[in-house]
Amino acid sequence: MAEKPIIKTRWETNPLYNDRKLKLGTFGTNLKYAGAVTTAEGTHEASWPNVMELAKMCDQMEFEAIVPVARWRGFGGVTNFAGPGFETFTFAAGLAAATKYPCIFATSHVPLVHPITAAKQITVIDHISGGRCALNIVTGWNRPEIEMFGIELIEHDKRYDMASEWLTIIDRLWTDDEEFDHQGKYYNIVKGYLEPKPIQTPRPVVMNAGGSERGRHYAAKNADISFVPPKTRDFEELKKMVSSYYELGRDEYKNNLQMWTNCYIVQGETENDAQEKLRHYVYEKGDWEAGTNLVTTMGINAETFTEEEMVGMKAHFMAGWGGFPIVGTKDQIVDTMLNLSSCGLDGILLTWTQFEKDMGEFMDETYPLLLQAGLR
Repeated sequence: MAEKPIIKTRWETNPLYNDRKLKLGTFGTNLKYAGAVTTAEGTHEASWPNVMELAKMCDQMEFEAIVPVARWRGFGGVTNFAGPGFETFTFAAGLAAATKYPCIFATSHVPLVHPITAAKQITVIDHISGGRCALNIVTGWNRPEIEMFGIELIEHDKRYDMASEWLTIIDRLWTDDEEFDHQGKYYNIVKGYLEPKPIQTPRPVVMNAGGSERGRHYAAKNADISFVPPKTRDFEELKKMVSSYYELGRDEYKNNLQMWTNCYIVQGETENDAQEKLRHYVYEKGDWEAGTNLVTTMGINAETFTEEEMVGMKAHFMAGWGGFPIVGTKDQIVDTMLNLSSCGLDGILLTWTQFEKDMGEFMDETYPLLLQAGLR
C-alpha cells in the first residue's frame, strides 16, 4: 500500500521561516528583461536554461525565495517589456523539481484563475517541492490583460472583496476534510473538494502587495507576507512605513506578518561607475515607450506630477520594477542592505540588469561580505 504524504508545519519545510536576519530572493526571472526596461546588451532572456542558471545560484547562496511576475501581455515599445515570459504556476512547478532550497512562488491574478484551480495547482507544487512553495496574490490591476480574457476590470475596492472570497475558498479546500458548498457574491462552489492536502500546515505561505489603504488591510488580515512597495528612499520614512504595515497586522488582525520589498542592484568598482551603469541602461538604452505605458497602466499620470517628476517616475520603474535602488560598490551594497534590514524588513527580492552576469558577480564578490556583516 502506498504511503500517505507526510504533513509538516511550514516552519519545518519552508526556508522563509529560517532565522536569518535578512532573507533574499529573486524577482521576475520568468520574464524576458526581468525588471529592466532597456535595450542594453546582456539583459535576461526568458529561456529555461537561463532560468535554471539563476535558480542554481539561488540554491548555492541559499536564497529564500524565487518570485515570478504574472504577466499575460507586454507594455509595448521596442522591448514589449513583460510580454515574453513563462506562466507562473508551471514555472513554479518546474523550479520546485529542480531546486533544493528556495521557496518557489506562483503569482496569480485573482480574476483570471478559479480558486479551485489555484488551490489544486499550489498543492501540487507544494508536494513537488517538499513543502516549500507559496502563493503570491494579485487582485488584477492591468486593464489590457484583464480585458484580453474577456473580463471586465472591476472597481478597486471590489477587487479586494473578490480576493477575500477567493482566498476563503482556497483556505477551505486546503484544510477542510469534508466537502463543502459556498454561495458568495463572486463564486458558487458545489461540494468543494481537494485531496491530497498541501504538505505545509496550517497552509502554504500567502503573500500580497497592497499599496492602497484597502490593500494594506487585505494583506494585514489575509497574508503571511506583506510585500511593501518602497515608496521612499529615505530610510527613516521607510522604517515608519514598514512599522505601520506590521502594526496594522498585529494590532487589528492578530497577524504576525513578514515584511518584504523589492530592490534593484547596480554594482561598480566605484560609486560613480555604478551610477554611470544605471544612467546608461535607463537614460541611454531605456525603452521609454514601454516605460510610459507601464506607469500609465498603473494609474500614474502627469496630472499629479510635474514633467520632471514623471521622467523620474518612469526611470524609477524602468530601472527595476520601481524597487529600492541599491547602487554603488560592493561595500555600499552591503551597507544599504544593513540599512534596509534595520528598517524592519525581513526580506528583499532582487533584480539585476544583466541578470546572469551581475548575479554571478554578486555571489562571488558581495555575498561573502553579507555573511561577514551578519545579515545571513
